[in-house]
Amino acid sequence: MRRLLRRLRTDDGMTTAEYAVGTLAAVAFAGLLLKVLTSAQVQAALSHLVERALK
Repeated sequence: MRRLLRRLRTDDGMTTAEYAVGTLAAVAFAGLLLKVLTSAQVQAALSHLVERALK
């Protein structure tokens, strides 16, 4: 019984799940960032910023 309880308390296998959740969060953030950066308003603002910097 002690052996079973000790086995149930270990964190074996958790690192894979944590990496999966972290990867999904990174992909979701990248998708959101892509959506924001490809919007017309942000592209216009970035274009204006670059033009102003080159003058």
